[in-house]
Amino acid sequence: MTSTTLSIRLKQARLRAKLSQEELGIRIGLEPASASTRMNRYELGKRTPDPELIQRVATELGLPAAYFYACRDDEAELLEQYHRLSEAAKNRLMKLLQGLE
Repeated sequence: MTSTTLSIRLKQARLRAKLSQEELGIRIGLEPASASTRMNRYELGKRTPDPELIQRVATELGLPAAYFYACRDDEAELLEQYHRLSEAAKNRLMKLLQGLE
């Protein structure tokens, strides 16, 4: 089975958070007995997690869910950076971007 953008981003985000597959799985509500196996299957692209599970992962890791679906690395980075901004900074950035059109 080949890796997908989702599976690659999931593994990268988990490793950056310094969590094992089991730890992340348990934190997002998977049964402890199967948490590691399920996360491993998601990271290998053997199974595709549903959007609700990805939202739980995103919340746990402090990322937007869209990050996991971004096809390009620069888009994923942009989503991650935007997610970390304050609301005021987001508003300023949006005004700046609108001025570039």
